[in-house]
Amino acid sequence: MQLPNKLYSYKNSTLSLIPIVLDEIKNGPVAVKVLYERVKPSLKDATDFISVMDCLYALRAADLNDEGEVFICL
Repeated sequence: MQLPNKLYSYKNSTLSLIPIVLDEIKNGPVAVKVLYERVKPSLKDATDFISVMDCLYALRAADLNDEGEVFICL
């Protein structure tokens, strides 16, 4: 996970991707593949998606249901 510091600005950090992902899942559960395709234009590579999903899960802001869909926990 890239946090803002001297090397990475907020815009280039994982934190800047959190609102983008939360905005996509606010209306209901979304399949992981569909979610990735929706936020892909905002990502540099696939590891950014994994980082933001790890961060949201650790913060208990997002989780997966039995169907493999991401949903918001806030």
